Amino acid sequence: MTGPVPRPAIRGIGVYVPGKSRVEGALRAVKLSANENALGTSPKARAAYLAAADGLFRYPDVRAGALRAAVARKFDIEPERLIFGVGSDEIFTLACMAYLDLGDNAVQPEWGFAAWRLAVAAMGAEMRNAPERDYVVDVDAILDRIDARTKIVFLANPANPTGSAIPYTEVLRLQRGLPETALLVLDGAYAEFARAMPGFDAGLDLARRAPNVLMTRTFSKLYGLAGLRVGWAYGPESVIAALDRVRLPFNMTAPGEAAAIAALEDDDFARASIAHVDRERAALEDFLHGLGVRTIPSWANFVTLVFDEDARARAIDERLAGRGVLVRGLANYGMANCLRVTTASAEDMAAFRAEFELTLAG
Repeated sequence: MTGPVPRPAIRGIGVYVPGKSRVEGALRAVKLSANENALGTSPKARAAYLAAADGLFRYPDVRAGALRAAVARKFDIEPERLIFGVGSDEIFTLACMAYLDLGDNAVQPEWGFAAWRLAVAAMGAEMRNAPERDYVVDVDAILDRIDARTKIVFLANPANPTGSAIPYTEVLRLQRGLPETALLVLDGAYAEFARAMPGFDAGLDLARRAPNVLMTRTFSKLYGLAGLRVGWAYGPESVIAALDRVRLPFNMTAPGEAAAIAALEDDDFARASIAHVDRERAALEDFLHGLGVRTIPSWANFVTLVFDEDARARAIDERLAGRGVLVRGLANYGMANCLRVTTASAEDMAAFRAEFELTLAG
């Protein structure tokens, strides 16, 4: 007996592989595999989330009106040009649903975020990779991959899983080189951690002015709300309207919206989170370089390690896991010789350093 047969494009999609979250037999793992906020969650956001429990029997606002107003006020942008999603991931999917058809293609840097490829493949479109220069986005290579059927270009700045970033002048050059019919999705999940980078800009003004730029942001990283899955995007009204047509109603939960509003207003927590990442990222890079380990210069809340051989990275990953320390192997990104390490609490970073030294020695 045969059942319903999914579309061929669906049958070829691999399942997203998240970072490891537990160690068999261990009561507690040092989790450095998912780029979560080292300081946890804003106390104000937690209180707002708990307070929302009294209204769980109510449907949420289909337009996320209160969060829409809060984001617009915080970033001085037009509320009608915002859309909200279940993390940034849903917004990437909405963009693909709205703009990709069979025979179309999207372009990403060589080491692009895994969720983009899944969303493109689900629409039966082709994802094209543009080679990078030593793990840094090459704008010319992206432009070389574009043709008349290119409908979306994805760019994360800073990038995941590399942590590298490019200056705003390069982002602008990319946008100016695109046909207006190609949507530039500018993923700013880690943008807050790159403020100190010379020439960096998250692209808010570009999304305000350009007819083909959609900037996405998330509450998962800086604001510590990864478990609630709240993301947003800002762009031209025509693009927002297209995405809104395929967005499921009530995709924002009321507790998630309440927590996001409170998190957005907690400037002290945001500043502390950025300062912690700056400090621990620099310390982690210094530690690794002292051991002769190569790293990709990072502007995110993680550092990516580069080894000479795939087997070396895999062995270190497995040995660390055996010691209760979880890092992110990147074989599913085509970077099997790399490991990604989140900047966590001072206690967890000390545990990583101790276990990493033992692992290298063993």
